[in-house]
Amino acid sequence: MIAKQYFSGFEDAHETYNAISEASDGNIYYILCSGKHDVGAQLYVYNPTLDTTEFIADLSEVLGEKAQKYISQGKSHTEFYESNGKLYFATHVGFYEMIDGAQQMPVNPPEGYKLYPGGHFVSYDMKTREIESLAIDPNKEGILAMTMDKERGHLYGITWQTGYFIHYDIEKDELKNLGPIDGAGEKGKRGDDYRVLCRSILVDPRDGTAYYTVSDGDIYSYNPSDPILKKVKGVDLRLDYFGTYDTQDAGSMGYNWRKILWYEPENKAYGVHGNSGYLFTFDPTNKKIEIVDRITSEPSKKCGMFDQFSYGYLGFKIKDGVIYYLTGAPIYENGKRVKGLDKISMGAPKGLEHLHLVTYNIPERKYKDLGPIFYEDGTFPTYVNSIALGSDNDVYTIARFTHNGKKVDDLIKIQMLSPL
Repeated sequence: MIAKQYFSGFEDAHETYNAISEASDGNIYYILCSGKHDVGAQLYVYNPTLDTTEFIADLSEVLGEKAQKYISQGKSHTEFYESNGKLYFATHVGFYEMIDGAQQMPVNPPEGYKLYPGGHFVSYDMKTREIESLAIDPNKEGILAMTMDKERGHLYGITWQTGYFIHYDIEKDELKNLGPIDGAGEKGKRGDDYRVLCRSILVDPRDGTAYYTVSDGDIYSYNPSDPILKKVKGVDLRLDYFGTYDTQDAGSMGYNWRKILWYEPENKAYGVHGNSGYLFTFDPTNKKIEIVDRITSEPSKKCGMFDQFSYGYLGFKIKDGVIYYLTGAPIYENGKRVKGLDKISMGAPKGLEHLHLVTYNIPERKYKDLGPIFYEDGTFPTYVNSIALGSDNDVYTIARFTHNGKKVDDLIKIQMLSPL
């Protein structure tokens, strides 16, 4: 499969996770992230009809923080959620300080700058193009994961580094902080109170309950009608198929689900576990987890390997009963698999890998690997952890490629004629 590259004009673009979505106006909205203290993440829109990209805003600037010399809103790691003509998303910190050999929230800002003020819940009006900050994290951390209960107008987030669970009620304009979800989160000391944080929050649209996991595989729930975080009893993700993990160490997502989405026809959710690549269902009513299939690439299945990116992949979406999954695959040289590192310390692949598009037809229970994806020059996309689906079945993501001799992370389009 051939992917077309788009250079949006942002030479500092760096590692986008999740932050790309299709919208009802037919356009694809995406955010390119920055690792600099003085450069904010950049919001763009791609018009499939015109085949053009357009800059919308620098998030630090439009939120009024660039002029005040705050460390930038350098990232967004959340999808866009559409409701009543607006897109809702959250911002995250992109500039870090190395402390004890790990990337940490800055405690010593660059000269002339203020410490990071906290991530925002944000709305974007697709007609007026107005961008509004709805609320800011009172813990002054970035918002790592977010979802929306569209029916009831609630936004839920998990912050980085500590892992506070926050809830914003749009109608009441009220923000609640429910406290940390798991130990000291990724701010903790490895081997002690360190816990990798969940990147995907699920909402059951029937009653508005939000669900997330913790590193040891337990599932927790939250409902505004009874505003405390509750462990869901009788079910967890500590399954043999997923592997064995030290939940006090970094380098994997532990027993957390990597990405999970509600599937209305079956009144249950479909999720994927990072590292093992197993597709599973979660039934909140019956408190049940069931393995469905392994949806890693065919080459990964054949050689029996875990994901090269042991956090797993976020390029997971359901459309018309079909799961679309962008996942990795091993590279072979002279008939032998090129092995990567045995372990990673932070969020990065263990080695170079190909990108494959896998589909899974839920009603038919049919898996298909559509094969590797390449650019026209023979190189291939890397650092892929997002996905959007166009109305024409084209697949979009943010990937790394070389532009004018420099590595950038930007929009690519993978042309699809049929999902299966």
